[in-house]
Amino acid sequence: MTETQTRRQQLLDTAAELFAARGFHGVSVADLGAACGISGPALYKHFPSKEALLAEMLVAISEQLLAEGQARVADATSASEALSSLVDWHVDFALRHRALIVVQDRDWSSMPAESREQVRTLQRAYVDLWAAQLRLLDPRLPLSAARAMAHAAFGLINSTPHSGLLPADEMRGVLTAMALRALGSPVPGSPGLGSSGLGSSDS
Repeated sequence: MTETQTRRQQLLDTAAELFAARGFHGVSVADLGAACGISGPALYKHFPSKEALLAEMLVAISEQLLAEGQARVADATSASEALSSLVDWHVDFALRHRALIVVQDRDWSSMPAESREQVRTLQRAYVDLWAAQLRLLDPRLPLSAARAMAHAAFGLINSTPHSGLLPADEMRGVLTAMALRALGSPVPGSPGLGSSGLGSSDS
């Protein structure tokens, strides 16, 4: 990374922590600068506004989630393996980026409209990536139900800012097992999705 790139990343990381703790509107440009050891106006050398910083932060995490998710699905040899890898990836992300989860949930409406739509588009693609694997595991599952299941799994995994009360390795195991079971994906000692009856026309 160049010095400029390093400074930009420092600003993004620091802003995420401050926004999570105090809310987007509770953090000033001067606060951000002071936390990074620069003057407030120096922020504008890297971002045109505080809103632009927020937009880059949240667009970037949506891009990262989708790109890594697509790579994992491409590398998997089965839908079950793909779904397990997606869960593993999202759990890892949620444990490492708790502040970003808080900011995404609470402050995304403070982004410019264009950036909000960009995030929505990326998130829809990410949901559909999960939904496709769920429907491969159970072809009877309607797309709407598969999407709802993916959203529900995200809610469970993204609870880390509040539920992450165990050491990271233990919490990873808890969240992974719970998410796989909630999705009906094979877990040692548990039935697979196909035997759950989810999406069955007879249910």
